[in-house]
Amino acid sequence: MPFGEEDFRLDYNKGIIKETEFFTTAELAKKLKMNVQVITRKIQAGDIFAYKIGKDWRIPEFSVFQWLESNANDKSRRAKNSNGTGAPSEEEAKPSPPRTNRKYLLEYILAQFEPNRDYSEDEVNRTISRYHEDYGMVRQEFLAEQMMEKVNGHFRRRTGYQFSD
Repeated sequence: MPFGEEDFRLDYNKGIIKETEFFTTAELAKKLKMNVQVITRKIQAGDIFAYKIGKDWRIPEFSVFQWLESNANDKSRRAKNSNGTGAPSEEEAKPSPPRTNRKYLLEYILAQFEPNRDYSEDEVNRTISRYHEDYGMVRQEFLAEQMMEKVNGHFRRRTGYQFSD
């Protein structure tokens, strides 16, 4: 589906741009204590999602989080493998954020939804899919964690939900 002006207005109104922090390559390199050229190479290789504006890149905060998660080592999960070989099974090898990061990621995605506004399942799926490939699982997590509620076939961010500090 081509990216149109209407899609941009929807994203902007939902808070995608208003609520997202963007880093330059120099800012991210400083924050991560890395060389700017390394960050630039990671972006050019497609490891880190970014937007090229002028001569520099703008890196959305969520893509930094995704890249860090994809490069995390999770020794506790490796020790509990189910195949008995000492190496993680294919399923266990898939990255899964620790509990605290899971909640942070859920809340980050949840912040893209306005409270007290009804969303169709398709709208929820499209928004979630910008941050996580398994939008169905995230949608169910929203319901299980009582971050969202389903009313008359529509989803709504709960006004009583308190975000973590």
